[in-house]
Amino acid sequence: MATVWDTLTNLVSGLGGAKDKATYDQFVLLAMDKAQIEAAYRSDWIARKIVDIPPHDETRAGREWQATAEQIASIEALEKEVGFWGKLARARRLARLYGGGALVLGMKDGEHDQPLNIEAVRKGDLAYLLAFSCHELQAGEIDRQFDSPNFGLPKTYQVSIAEAPVTVHHSRVVRFVGAALPDMNLHAQAQGWGDSVIQSCYDAIHNAGIVTQGAATMVQEAKLDIVRVPNLSQHLNTAAGTTLIQNRFSNANKLKSLINTLLLDKEEEWERKQTSFAHFPELIDRYLQVAAGAADIPATRLLGQAPQGMSSTGDGDYKNYLDRISAGQEIEIRPALATLDEVLIRSALGARPGEIYYNWAPLWQQSEKERADVFKTKADAARAIAGNGQSPILMPIEALSDALVNELIEDGSLSGLEAAIETYGGLSDQEEDEVDLSGAALPAPNGRQETSDAAPRTLYVSRRVLNAAEIIDHFKAQGLESAIPADELHVTITFSRAPVDWMQMGENWSGDGEGNLTIQAGGPRMMDRFGDATVLLFASTTLAWRHEDMRRNGASWDHFEYQPHVTITWAPGVSVDDIEPWRGEIRLGPEIFAEVNDDWKSGVVEE
Repeated sequence: MATVWDTLTNLVSGLGGAKDKATYDQFVLLAMDKAQIEAAYRSDWIARKIVDIPPHDETRAGREWQATAEQIASIEALEKEVGFWGKLARARRLARLYGGGALVLGMKDGEHDQPLNIEAVRKGDLAYLLAFSCHELQAGEIDRQFDSPNFGLPKTYQVSIAEAPVTVHHSRVVRFVGAALPDMNLHAQAQGWGDSVIQSCYDAIHNAGIVTQGAATMVQEAKLDIVRVPNLSQHLNTAAGTTLIQNRFSNANKLKSLINTLLLDKEEEWERKQTSFAHFPELIDRYLQVAAGAADIPATRLLGQAPQGMSSTGDGDYKNYLDRISAGQEIEIRPALATLDEVLIRSALGARPGEIYYNWAPLWQQSEKERADVFKTKADAARAIAGNGQSPILMPIEALSDALVNELIEDGSLSGLEAAIETYGGLSDQEEDEVDLSGAALPAPNGRQETSDAAPRTLYVSRRVLNAAEIIDHFKAQGLESAIPADELHVTITFSRAPVDWMQMGENWSGDGEGNLTIQAGGPRMMDRFGDATVLLFASTTLAWRHEDMRRNGASWDHFEYQPHVTITWAPGVSVDDIEPWRGEIRLGPEIFAEVNDDWKSGVVEE
């Protein structure tokens, strides 16, 4: 049977053949022992950061418990008491450094060598947590029972560094593995532990160190003086000649220092050579980036350097890295902590409420703008769920209010919100008996006066033009025969035939603090015809956003888009091509809310 090689060969060049040196390359595992691993961790900054950074990022943000405020406070108090986060971070570091790390649960029953009965855990039973490396926990008998959840792992561990040996049952041990081994036999040989993460990164770390150290050494050789001496070899053949040469150039250097001149014999030649470091930064950076790639940590995080390249921020690489950290939290840490979390909840609360769970807190730190955008999105979502008077309410307002308050407290969107709610109460705290049988609202607790939303109705919102007289004079000076009276000149913001709750329309947007708004002179202005009306068109971002805000809150609009304008006249036959638009200020008064009146035009008499 012929042998088939799955590789690239070339008989002419020798590629892949006997003459190809690479043909004889092979991978060899040079296993690092405990002393080498510790030496690398303690003496090499890259090795130390490769070990330390991921555990720090895994634990720095904590987790968000989903429970009542009292339950969360009790759980987090116990976490603080037993040093949960510090011990967890240490166990994860030890796992990455040595290939294995663990947390040992210290229970008040003191029966370390007995199986842990989670159902029997009561309030205050968790006394302490201890973090150990795999070298400090000697594995006992391996569990060979195939259907055992602990199959292939030690049944017990012995704490070797205790004053007296202590045997601990595996159910009281939270295990973490460093770099997982590929084979079950290797896994068993390592007593269920793995490799140090430094093992697979060693060559990259070592090479980066060599290049960095080599560059530092060459700095000392950056300037080299060369002196050519006739018959130098003959002088060095004797001790006296060697001493003579040494004294000669020692004195020459001293004279050079004194008079800033190098004195040489006529037959001697002097030359200075300098080493160029032009390409060393790129070379060093390249080897450091290889080390970062081997560690699967972005260079911006591992090296603390600024992103490189055009328009590069490094956010993409860092977010990908944080996604990997988040995946590790879910795939590795959460299952490993399952027993400890059950004990933690029962020891903190005295029971195990089924509805309690947690989410890992976000690792990506949002900017102020991003937090503001998230807050607005949540508020808009809550408003949409609450309905606008036309669509049905999807859930009780009290439930929505409490859920939104809890969410805003958890993400810290509003400082002091939790204390304010405790002082004034939430919407669900209001008792039904605060309204009597007649429907009249009674005084609310803390002196607050409760009001109910107004009944939905149609809505017409406008602003009067305060400088209408001069605007009308401008158009009449161009031959316009009649115009809308000055006290009727206005700008329409909303014309909603659909009934809405006026209280949901938000506050008046003002430019001067008194409800007025000034459209500055200049900008796009033009005359146009809207049906029978002659109108002045102008641009105003403020009015456009205010219109859109009301539409988001349920107001309707009969037209395809909104264009701010002032109707000047309803007179027929006006040619807008012959009229020059008003280009001065347009001063507008406060918003006026009224119900829609479809017959309003009949009451307008032009002057």
